[in-house]
Amino acid sequence: MVTFAACNTSVAVAANTSIQGSVVIDSWRNDDAVWANTIIPAFNKHYPNIKVKYRAPTDPSTFNGQLAKDLAEGTAGDLIACRPFDASLSLFKQGYFSDITEIAGMENFPSFALGPWQTDSGAQTFCLPMASVIHGFFYNKTVFKELGINAPTTTAQFARVLERVKQNGNYVPLAIGTKDKWEAATMGFQNVGPNYWKGEDGRLALISGTERFSDKAYQQTFEQLASWQPYLGQGYQQRGYNDSIALFKSGKAAIFPAGSWDISTFDSSIELGVFRPPVEQAKGECYFSDHTDLGMGLNSKAKNDPAANAFLHWMTTAEFAELITNSLPGFFSLSNHFIDVKNPIAAEMMAWRDECDSTIRNSAQILSRGKPELEGQLWQTSVGVLNGTLTPKQAAQTIQQGLVSWYEPQKNAKSALVCQ
Repeated sequence: MVTFAACNTSVAVAANTSIQGSVVIDSWRNDDAVWANTIIPAFNKHYPNIKVKYRAPTDPSTFNGQLAKDLAEGTAGDLIACRPFDASLSLFKQGYFSDITEIAGMENFPSFALGPWQTDSGAQTFCLPMASVIHGFFYNKTVFKELGINAPTTTAQFARVLERVKQNGNYVPLAIGTKDKWEAATMGFQNVGPNYWKGEDGRLALISGTERFSDKAYQQTFEQLASWQPYLGQGYQQRGYNDSIALFKSGKAAIFPAGSWDISTFDSSIELGVFRPPVEQAKGECYFSDHTDLGMGLNSKAKNDPAANAFLHWMTTAEFAELITNSLPGFFSLSNHFIDVKNPIAAEMMAWRDECDSTIRNSAQILSRGKPELEGQLWQTSVGVLNGTLTPKQAAQTIQQGLVSWYEPQKNAKSALVCQ
């Protein structure tokens, strides 16, 4: 059990029976049971006369389209889960999210947590920070014990582990596929990449134009992905995200390139272990993705709704921070409140913050505002590299060409394409 976050003054929420009404929360996450059984009942102890409904699609991939339709028709929820940076910023600029800069309790969030849900100037905040997620690798401890292997820390050790599992022949070394595309980019490229581009330094250098996707760090990242291909098992091109989950959960795969959001998916099914993204040098610097993933926005139509504002205000408290962290293991509160992290895998991943520098996904801020957007290109190129239809050099140059076509700070990078 690990305690994290700095001490800060929590906002007391007294029981209030005078506020009545209903609140609908829209989210892409299928956490209905946790909200219905844990989070909403805790809120109702303070506000017993407010009825809260948590609403999420069966297929999370449909959320964006449905939300756009509901916002346009005025039927979207009173509170809306926010992705970080540009997607939510666009909704704010369109007038769908309220400015919540001055709401009580906002002082409980540090500047790095607020940044993903602020305007570029930082003058306005449009979503309340909720949680970050961490990237790494889950592994089946039972399989590792059977094969006499340990969790790797370096890329060389990682390669030897994959080869050992493959030679055994009883398990798929890596449970990841390319059917759903995002999986290859999010749990592949964005997982191992920070160790090559040096975390935040590299991410910000792309934004400023002082580094390029055609530089060595990004080709090395794709080379690491390419090295996975022999270890993905038969039919991985038709394997979707849920198929990868089922494969690892069944005990038939050794390693699952992971996001912390899936801790509870596997926690009770196998003997679960976790290791950091491997580094080139055993005693070198290490980086990992600690992505500011989830916020909550106030629908502009509910700006003056006492019930919706009461719920959003309660979300700034230590009580909510503890609930979100421990009811949804792998989602780490972005507040300053002290929290005991009870899940051992979540606690281990969170402890990486004491060992390594963290960053966020480099496609999240600014670089996906134009066409072609970086996020979409990363899906395509990561899949291409894993499928062997693109070389790492081709993948890196494809993305650089995309950025050069629309992003002004990268336009002077055209010459780098020739040099490569």
